[in-house]
Amino acid sequence: MVISLRDVVVRLGEVDALRGATLDVDARTVAVIGENGSGKSTFARLLAGLVPAASGTVRVLGLDPARDVAELRRRVAVVFSNPDAQIVMPTVAEDVAFSLRPQRGRERLAKDAAAARVAAALARFGLTELAERPAHDLSGGQKQLLALAGAFVREPDLVIADEPTAYLDARNARLVGDHLLVDTGHRLVLATHDLALARRCDVAVLFADGRVRSTGAPADVVAEYEALLTC
Repeated sequence: MVISLRDVVVRLGEVDALRGATLDVDARTVAVIGENGSGKSTFARLLAGLVPAASGTVRVLGLDPARDVAELRRRVAVVFSNPDAQIVMPTVAEDVAFSLRPQRGRERLAKDAAAARVAAALARFGLTELAERPAHDLSGGQKQLLALAGAFVREPDLVIADEPTAYLDARNARLVGDHLLVDTGHRLVLATHDLALARRCDVAVLFADGRVRSTGAPADVVAEYEALLTC
């Protein structure tokens, strides 16, 4: 099971952002949709171990995000809507390489192996010619591709993407979506307002008022969401 939640409550300040959320999903690609404030971004951050559950049980790839922190960080990569929040090194190549820094529970890669992984990630996301460019000088679309390169260079089992196309034009949004959905052996949880992208996933989950409203085939779940928006 990729994701399993039982009666999960997440409290942000005085607000219950998730309220009794229960869910089991075992698909390769999962779209998470809902209005602003519905709980979908909180759900994504919960899975990534970035916010704790106040009550209930959470399992991600069989791991407890609160207890198995090091293992979760080793196996899960996160991509946010604003790539500037993820750029930490001066140049493009250095920023991708930074994702391979050793962490607790993970062995250091040999220098040659790390360099090969970085080169492959740059090539995959069309960034090879920009390798020595200042990372913060890139366009918005290039920065999000850099964020993807930094995530995928780690060869994660699960990628959690929270609104990764929110600030992109149509062309770059489609490119980022294509990269996320192509099967490289990873699983994907994608929180998004892009309903066309959501329809391309294997399963969709609709959040409303901090609860899981429905789960199922993306076409059906998106249609239910669109019907709600007209009410």
